[in-house]
Amino acid sequence: MGIVNTPLQDPGAPVGPAVGATRRAMSIGQHVIAVVLTIIGMARGIDTTDAPIWLVIGVGVVYLAWHTAGIWIPKRTDSITPMRWWLIGLAVLWAGAVATTAEYIWLAFLLWLLAGHLLPGRGAVVFSVLVYALTAAAPLLHHGTTSYPNLIGPLIGGVFALGISRGYLELLRESDARQQLVEHLTRAQDETARLQDELALAQRHSGALAERTRISRDIHDTVAQGLSSIRLIAHAEQGRIADASTTKTLAHLESVATDALADVRRIIAALAPAELDDDGLATALQGMLERLSTTTGIRTELRADSALPALSPDAEVALLRAAQSALGNIREHSQATLAVMNLIDASDAIRLDIVDDGIGFDPASLDAGTERSATNSYGLRFMRTRLRELGGGLDIETAPGDGTRLSAYLPIRAASKETP
Repeated sequence: MGIVNTPLQDPGAPVGPAVGATRRAMSIGQHVIAVVLTIIGMARGIDTTDAPIWLVIGVGVVYLAWHTAGIWIPKRTDSITPMRWWLIGLAVLWAGAVATTAEYIWLAFLLWLLAGHLLPGRGAVVFSVLVYALTAAAPLLHHGTTSYPNLIGPLIGGVFALGISRGYLELLRESDARQQLVEHLTRAQDETARLQDELALAQRHSGALAERTRISRDIHDTVAQGLSSIRLIAHAEQGRIADASTTKTLAHLESVATDALADVRRIIAALAPAELDDDGLATALQGMLERLSTTTGIRTELRADSALPALSPDAEVALLRAAQSALGNIREHSQATLAVMNLIDASDAIRLDIVDDGIGFDPASLDAGTERSATNSYGLRFMRTRLRELGGGLDIETAPGDGTRLSAYLPIRAASKETP
């Protein structure tokens, strides 16, 4: 039906239950109007015109048949153009009916309604004026005279019908916008709940990692250093004491301290982040890049300075987590084909640069609450917070279509491992 698809709406757009029910009610109302007005015109035409009864009834039946045919057009195409041609055909049939008997002029009310739905604003006005002109001329053609009611009545009816149809379009558009807003809010609520769960999980993981790192550092700075001192003292005293029994005791003490120190170091290693088990930060970063390349096909490259200072556990963990979050964003959003990671000793700072050749994004969108930024702004925020706690920071250089460069940095004084 012409009332279902309108030039102000996307025919293929999803329609909410309330909007769909309203459109169905309007469609039924349109058909009821068409049937009632046609029957009235048919009955009055039989009584008041000299035209053959079969002709009066025939033009009414053909008009209704063509009007009913409009039901199937939207089911075959989403384009509004066929419906506009259907309306022109309906107007031609109506003109033929009016030429048969002037009693069919009130079907013009239905044409005005449809014009408001199917034609753009200016086209609807022109079409309505032409229909009104024929409505005003019909009494003259059939009776040779007319009256003020014959002129004013259709004019008021036309303005009223056109206003109703245009107002209905605005209501439908507002209903669709409201429905889309509800859907967006529902999706945002679901996304917020998911992000809150991820945030809680990340906080628990971060807290556990921080506590493990603190414990490992405390064990290293206290127990491990004490055992190391005992071992060194025992070893040194063995060469200075001549008593065999005492020497044997010191040797045993050295052996016990050595075994205990080995156990303590294993405990420290177990408490450290798993990615840092092998050979420091560079090895962990290389492993992460290899996994990214294997799972996504993105080409990766690591460029690490050969003479990096020894980093503290907190600094290694902060840079490692920054790399993880950045590579996660590359995997999920960037559509990149190449990702390069640089670990640099910048004399006064340690820098970790991650560069990709992906689609980039507008940095302002991170603060604008867009759908895409909702999925990665938390990760970037966590990165900044962790780095700032150590005196560092996070820089982002990007633009739509121009890839992304992310640079995490820590000052040397905060990043370097303190020697006991």
